[in-house]
Amino acid sequence: MRKNSEKYRGRTLILEIAAVVLGLIFISPFYLVLINSLKSLKEILVDAASFPRLFHLENYRNVWSAINFPGAFWNSFLITVLSVVLIVLFSSMAAYQIVRRPTRFNSFVFLLLISAMIIPFQSLMLQLVRVTSLLELRGELYGVIACYLGFGMPLSVFLFHGFIKTVPIELEEAAKVDGSNPYGIYFRIVFPLLMPIVVTVIILNTLWIWNDYLLPVLVIGGNKELTTIPLAVTKFFGQYTKKWDMALAGLVMAVTPILIFFLTLQKYIVEGVTAGSVKG
Repeated sequence: MRKNSEKYRGRTLILEIAAVVLGLIFISPFYLVLINSLKSLKEILVDAASFPRLFHLENYRNVWSAINFPGAFWNSFLITVLSVVLIVLFSSMAAYQIVRRPTRFNSFVFLLLISAMIIPFQSLMLQLVRVTSLLELRGELYGVIACYLGFGMPLSVFLFHGFIKTVPIELEEAAKVDGSNPYGIYFRIVFPLLMPIVVTVIILNTLWIWNDYLLPVLVIGGNKELTTIPLAVTKFFGQYTKKWDMALAGLVMAVTPILIFFLTLQKYIVEGVTAGSVKG
């Protein structure tokens, strides 16, 4: 018993040390971004890894006014919230229909959605620009949201599909006997039981949409009224000059809200995914 205990303790210690080292490696980029956001441009170019000699808090004030941060923040917030709400609503309803009515057509639709997950976004960029231009979606709020809804549904439907299988169908049958209509059964009985996976889908899509740059730059284009934070921060990267001091301060301001959001709800990601992987 002692030998096994000593081996276990020694192995655990090694794993803990390895985990700490890996954690420090992953945290190091955040450390560099944070400390350099408090430096002058000259100090960043001289030594990017050193601790700031003097905290230049004016970097944050300059960014606030230079990119109209409140406006960019509101655009990112509005696009993210509306897109995520629609993704959760339509994906959950689509997955529920596919699971409860396994017809050939529904199975085919599910196969198409799963297939869409393996298609790289870069291969669709040119077609996306053409389609959004033909449908007059470019430069419009509803155009960006529609694109996020389309690209966000495959993974979300897949996650909901696995979780809905664990919901007992007897609950729905009892509600049907009591006279509830299909919408009442879904929104009053089924949807409240999907909260673990709903939170997971919300977190994953919020992280993606909030930090996304490529899709907004293709769909929003030159519409400054809809500029999101990732688009606004690129203002500090010109052809001949790069304002690293202001750009890094802008990145810290952009990441802070979503980092707090993720740290607050991160435990629900594992809970939601694992709950949908076990049937019964």
